[in-house]
Amino acid sequence: MSTTRERTNPAGAQLRQALEDWGERIAQACGRQAGDRFTRLMLDTWETTLTWHGERVFVITGDIPAMWLRDSSAQIQPFMRLLEVEEVARTVRGLVREQWRCVSVDPYANAFNAGPTGAHYDPDDLDLSPDLWERKYEIDSLTFPVRLAHQLWRRTDEASHLDSAVHEGCRRVVAQWRLEQDHERSDYRHVRPSLPEDTLPREGRGAPVAVTGMTWSGFRPSDDATTYGYNIPAQLMAVSALGAIADFATEVWDDAELTGQAQDLGEQIMAGVQRFGMTEGRYLYEVDGLGGQLAMDDANMPSLLSLPLTSDVAVEDPAYQATRAWVLSEANPFFYRGTFAAGVGSPHTPEGYIWHIALAVQGLTGDVEEARACLETILATDAGTGMTHEGFDPDDPSRFTRPWFSWSNSMACELMMDLTERS
Repeated sequence: MSTTRERTNPAGAQLRQALEDWGERIAQACGRQAGDRFTRLMLDTWETTLTWHGERVFVITGDIPAMWLRDSSAQIQPFMRLLEVEEVARTVRGLVREQWRCVSVDPYANAFNAGPTGAHYDPDDLDLSPDLWERKYEIDSLTFPVRLAHQLWRRTDEASHLDSAVHEGCRRVVAQWRLEQDHERSDYRHVRPSLPEDTLPREGRGAPVAVTGMTWSGFRPSDDATTYGYNIPAQLMAVSALGAIADFATEVWDDAELTGQAQDLGEQIMAGVQRFGMTEGRYLYEVDGLGGQLAMDDANMPSLLSLPLTSDVAVEDPAYQATRAWVLSEANPFFYRGTFAAGVGSPHTPEGYIWHIALAVQGLTGDVEEARACLETILATDAGTGMTHEGFDPDDPSRFTRPWFSWSNSMACELMMDLTERS
């Protein structure tokens, strides 16, 4: 772990003790290397990616100085087991405030600045505001904040964070997903003159899709453009998020109209997935409802492999098990095998590269033996950096992308905690 990065959010004594205690438990269950790595990575995420802005907590991805709604939720995930530490609970509430501030700024955006700084990935993108790092519309950018807020509520039995901003934000989410059931009604476009592959077809509108009950998305969780507008892992995560919104509306806000809208939309999306998003008893990755189908999986979450972690699909579900077996085979065009590792990669990174996130997901959705093997691979392919990465060459792990990728670090920590509890 680098010692030169600024400590923007020093951990308090109680949190440090909790992390040391977990590190000892992990060392006993998974080995001393894992225990030491856990403590270092957790402190790295906590102290160098989080920054307080008043009552809000902004979380950078690591080597990119912007906050993704998806990444920030995943980065904080292993800390959700430590909510009894008041510092942690207070910080997660601050992140929830920041995420829903971002949704209020632009529910079509995926990555944000801490305020109207004017920083952008590409200043020539269409329809940017000073608050936006970029504006790639991905369904999961809205599902992750919903699930984080729901998880915080259920784990603490405290709902103060489910305030009017979250209530109004959930109304906007449902309205946007309903609008995007017929994308031709939408004004959303994405045009990036400098990168044609990041510009959606039809002058930024996206390739044609049929009206299926599912809700359209322009980009994948990888931030790559979709081939077909209905990304199935994102649809299933949206169904789960809509169930969470219905819970909020019923139990906290007494909003029967929103409850009904969320439940109805969830049923429509699920029906569309079942009709268009499956083949031979397993899930496809993307479809358009016009006959176009994409059979693959991507390392980024939500993925087909991650469905038990990101949706209501159970790990023992026969459709999931069939999908999982397919994803972890050479039939998946992004499953790679090398001298030091085998696993799922992504068209977002060089051909043949495997992702540490995908290895963590494989372990979290597999049995204990498989989980141990995945953790051993993660620890052995860090290129001597003490950190996980985005993608790496399974024949030469010293070749990798993203030297500081906090989401990946947190997924490795989540696997260590999960494996320790299962052991």
